[in-house]
Amino acid sequence: MPANKRMAKWAAISCTHAPFENKRAIDKLIGKLEDSRGLTDFIHLGDLFESSAGSVHPDEHQHTLADEYEAGAAILEKIRKALPRACRLHWMLGNHDDNLQIPDSRRTDWRTRSLIHWDNSEWGKVFRRWKQHPYVKPSVHSQGGCLQLGQVIFVHGWDAGQNSDELEAFQMSYACGGHAHRLVCRGHTHRPRDVSQCRRTAKVLTPYYYANAGTMGPLQPQYMQRKDVSQWSPAIIWGECKVNTPSRFSSAEWTAEVETL
Repeated sequence: MPANKRMAKWAAISCTHAPFENKRAIDKLIGKLEDSRGLTDFIHLGDLFESSAGSVHPDEHQHTLADEYEAGAAILEKIRKALPRACRLHWMLGNHDDNLQIPDSRRTDWRTRSLIHWDNSEWGKVFRRWKQHPYVKPSVHSQGGCLQLGQVIFVHGWDAGQNSDELEAFQMSYACGGHAHRLVCRGHTHRPRDVSQCRRTAKVLTPYYYANAGTMGPLQPQYMQRKDVSQWSPAIIWGECKVNTPSRFSSAEWTAEVETL
């Protein structure tokens, strides 16, 4: 098949927050992956771990960082085994994952930070099977913090406001060249969003799109007990796209849908 006709078929989820993952949602995900055909790429959009056990602050949860790694590795292995053998595995690090490594004394102790990387843990072999993309906001100078498959951009997300999906779709599209017909898939907010077109104003549509994979983690965590989580839900983003340089496309060469679990 010519290079400009090569297709990627992918699925994306986000925010498992191990060891507090939504086991019911994970089981449903695995069943759907086993029933799917021909996936070439699977993307975990970040926050695999909760990371609370590695914090310098007192942890109200009765678990260790090893417990988080064991639970996270189990999730990744279930997913991998449900996918075709040749499927590419991507893990976009989220802010919770990055909190374990970022040089910030408010988050982890600098004296142990270099020793707690998940790749060096007992479950390192599992984590190293996944291509890990850093938690760095892409810019016109570097796109290292995202994954691009043709016109589709995958990131974890940085902001969590009600319109952050749309705002970051603009930001990521511009950071990755500003080419039209980009689709930005993200998580972070825990609110699934169907594929939607960005608007310049209420009446003016733009050639940029976004979707959100929601959360595969807890739907009523303790820290949100006094806040509204009515829009939180687990979901999967399914899609297909041509894999080529985005600037060569004159129309949207992708399809995608969000399935709420």
